[in-house]
Amino acid sequence: MEKPVKPIKKMKLYGFNNLTKTLSFNIYDICYTRTEEEKRQYIEYIDEVYNASRLTDILTEVSHIIGANILNVAKQDYDPQGASVTILISEEEVEKKDVVCHLDKSHLTVHTYPESHPYKGISTFRADIDVSTCGQISPLNALNYLIGCFDSDILSLDYRVRGFTRDINGKKIYIDHRINSIQNYINTKTKNRYDMIDVNVYQENIFHTKMMLKEFDLNNYLFGVTEDELSPKERKHIRQQLRQEMLEIFYGRNLPSIK
Repeated sequence: MEKPVKPIKKMKLYGFNNLTKTLSFNIYDICYTRTEEEKRQYIEYIDEVYNASRLTDILTEVSHIIGANILNVAKQDYDPQGASVTILISEEEVEKKDVVCHLDKSHLTVHTYPESHPYKGISTFRADIDVSTCGQISPLNALNYLIGCFDSDILSLDYRVRGFTRDINGKKIYIDHRINSIQNYINTKTKNRYDMIDVNVYQENIFHTKMMLKEFDLNNYLFGVTEDELSPKERKHIRQQLRQEMLEIFYGRNLPSIK
């Protein structure tokens, strides 16, 4: 288990800790679907595995990991596809009359977006996740759990600390924990599986990390067929298509076709 986020030092604050810490990331799961029927089955599979009830369970566990209290849960499955969940949280238990002051500060959300290429056979599932907290609790403590829940091919992670709080002498505090990269909080096993790139703006307390799976087993990306059922030429072509999709998502632009 990874160590929790370390505070810079024990601080005596004047009033409530007003720092807002937000972890936002996109995760992508890619599959090869040869026919319209396989595309339909893949979407049905994604909607079943990542339906609103399971996503609610995941976010509920996140709230437990970071030490937050759940105030309210809203969830929705969409027709024909996709799901959304929003959970409002607080650092401390609150009475109903106090809920309103937490609505714009502490929340957990997830939205899913299954889609398919019109003719190349690539289907891509994306989930957008936001964990936003205020006070002492940190969303970084749930990072490895969230990564493990989705076992993704590509991840794009953003972490930002906003606002300021004050110590008892009135001095502004813009960050209350040590960090120079999101990678500081990703476990070694996960880091060994992915290629990573950082783009950080330290003076603004903005941290960005992109992750792309290094190696993959083709059988995990086929839907309705196994690798043994394909010719060497077909296996090579599908691998190229999958890697092309991963590279384009990772770099955020269309690229020349892989030969």
